[in-house]
Amino acid sequence: MLIDSHCHLDRIDLTPFAGDMDRLLAAAAEAGVEHMLCVSIDMENFPRVRALAERYPQVSCSVGVHPSADAAADADEETLVRLAGEPRVVAIGETGLDYHYNQGDLEWQRERFRRHIRAARAAGKPLIIHTRDARADTLAILEEEGARETGGVLHCYTEDWDMARRGLDLGLYVSFSGIVTFRNAEALREVARRVPEDRLLVETDAPYLAPVPHRGKGNHPAWVRHVAECLAGVRGVPLEALAAQTTANYHALFG
Repeated sequence: MLIDSHCHLDRIDLTPFAGDMDRLLAAAAEAGVEHMLCVSIDMENFPRVRALAERYPQVSCSVGVHPSADAAADADEETLVRLAGEPRVVAIGETGLDYHYNQGDLEWQRERFRRHIRAARAAGKPLIIHTRDARADTLAILEEEGARETGGVLHCYTEDWDMARRGLDLGLYVSFSGIVTFRNAEALREVARRVPEDRLLVETDAPYLAPVPHRGKGNHPAWVRHVAECLAGVRGVPLEALAAQTTANYHALFG
C-alpha cells in the first residue's frame, strides 16, 4: 500500500470522475493508495481542505500559507498553532521560500517562513517545506528557527544532493513527485537513489506535475504509484518494499 504524502484534493478537477470525490478516492484505492495528505496553501481555502479530511478517513490535512501566496493572505502564528491543534491536521505548511516566481524585496516571504516554523515548534507538528531557487536562505532559516525540533519534509524535491544532504542533517525527509519520472530528470533520479531509505517519501502534488506516462494531464493521487515504481527501479528494490518503507516513513513523520 502507498501513501500520497502531498496533494491538493481541493484543487483537482473532478470532471474525469463525474464530479465525484468518492470516485477519485476509489481510483486511488484501486491503485493501492491507502492514504493521502491534502496540503493547505492559503487560509481562504483551508476550510475546504479541513472538510475533506473530516469527511474521509483516508485523508489528513495540513494548515499553512504557500510562500508565493499574496502577502495579504498571511496567517499569524497564533492562528496557525490553533488550527494545527485540530484532530485531522498533521502538519504545518506548505511553507518555505520561492525565489523563482517572486522578485524584489522578499523579506515578507522570509518572515512568513519563520512564522510557520515558530508555529510548528509551538504546536509540535512537522513542517511541509517548499523551496525553489532559494537553497541558502531556506537552509539558513530552518537552522536559525530551530526546525530540528519539529522535523518535516522537503516536498517535491528538485534540488541537488548537497541540499538534500544538508536537509537530512537537519532531520528532514525528502519527497519526490512525478518530476522524478521525467526524461530529463536523470540528475534528480541520482539524488533519489542516495536518500536513505528511512527518509524517503513519495507524492503527486496533484493536480500538478503528473508523472510519465500521464505527463501534461491533470494529476491525482492514484498516480503516485508511477512515482513509486520509478523510485523502486532507480533504487533497485521491489515496488512492494519501497511502498512499505515510504508508508512507514510517512507514519513516522506525520503520525
